Amino acid sequence: MRIFVIVTALLLSFAGLPSLAQQPESLFSDISSGRYQHLFRIDGSNTIGAELGPALAEAWLTSHGASQLSRVPMAENETRITGYLDSVGSHVIIDIAAHGSGTGFKALSKGLTDIAAASRPVKASEAAMIPTADLTSVESEHIVGIDGLAIIVDPSNPINALSVDALRNIFSGQVANWKEVGGPDMPVSIFARDDKSGTWDSFRHMVLGKTPLAETAERFESNNDLSDRVSGVRGAIGFVGLPAVRQSKLLSVSVGDVAALAPDRLTVATEDYALSRRLYMYTAGTSDNPYVRDFLRFVATDGQQQVAATGFISQDVSAVRPENTASLPSEIRQRVEGAYRLSVNFRFKDGSARLDNKAQRDVERLVKYLSNNPDADVMLFGYASESDDLNRAHLLSKHRAMAVSRALKQEALYPDEIDGFGAEAPLARIEGNDGRQKNSRVEVWIRPPHSIAEAL
Repeated sequence: MRIFVIVTALLLSFAGLPSLAQQPESLFSDISSGRYQHLFRIDGSNTIGAELGPALAEAWLTSHGASQLSRVPMAENETRITGYLDSVGSHVIIDIAAHGSGTGFKALSKGLTDIAAASRPVKASEAAMIPTADLTSVESEHIVGIDGLAIIVDPSNPINALSVDALRNIFSGQVANWKEVGGPDMPVSIFARDDKSGTWDSFRHMVLGKTPLAETAERFESNNDLSDRVSGVRGAIGFVGLPAVRQSKLLSVSVGDVAALAPDRLTVATEDYALSRRLYMYTAGTSDNPYVRDFLRFVATDGQQQVAATGFISQDVSAVRPENTASLPSEIRQRVEGAYRLSVNFRFKDGSARLDNKAQRDVERLVKYLSNNPDADVMLFGYASESDDLNRAHLLSKHRAMAVSRALKQEALYPDEIDGFGAEAPLARIEGNDGRQKNSRVEVWIRPPHSIAEAL
């Protein structure tokens, strides 16, 4: 890869985005000494608000020199983060309420919160509640990290993998005994998140579809409570966010005839895992609150350390030696022989070659990584969804790889290989838009110099 400029303060001119590295000066200059100052409020997802949200708030305050940090329980699933800013001699407050993704959008629409946390994308009906802002725009939609929706069973269950079809049959009650899916002769006990949960919305969307959940399912507001219940009940099965597996057994998941994958650092970060999902924070356009703007900048950059520490998958780019290259078509397998996969996939809007919101931010992260590894050979390989027109699929996959290449070239980074493989190596069966979105991607591979490869 040829690099003519190493960028330190990146400006994504192709997307009109402010740099993630930008930081305002004198952020707390308007706070009066001796007063308690409420900085902002976050409402929504329990997956985010239970632990990740407080950890991010504390780390952000610490980055600005705050001390005497404390978490104060205000009510069930509600926490107040407090700290003391020596620079202005004042206490500051951040409130977090974690009652489910839907509650965040309702609070945002009524002006009762600054940030709506969600473990799923905003629904059209929720976006319509805020007609003054486009909640699907890059100014409103902020990706916090990636989570793998974990399918868990009790530790004594010998089952290691299930298909999405089998999961649908189990959670709908059509399968009542584990022997029906190759397991022991043991009744199935179903545990699920409650109706307000973004985790439930994600599971319903990715697994159940229009099939109703079994009426016998026991419902939980908390991921951790659900997981602890599953681990203690023989024949139990449930679903939680990846950090909440705890003492339960984690299963691999397959979609159609695609090989089952377990959620791990690479498969979740690249969203290859069948039940991977993005975690979001939403604002009504660019926030008028300077503390919110700086907090969201922190979340997208240094805060990724807290994302990883909390058990989710950060968006920081790293190189990983993939374990499943043997399943790739021979042409692709030969091209990536001895190479490392970067933990980022670029995805696109509406079956096009236009980068989606996450991809626009990921360009900057990739530029930073490649600038720190200037001698690595870089390969961009595009993929499209299955299509009756194989030529169109191949052409679209190549255009996608070229779109990422153009974004890198604007920062004087020049990939060594750019190619498209059409509908080869699918990640999911094509059922509606989700399968097409998952299969439509650009993978990034590198061949580092030998000395660097030994250190990876």
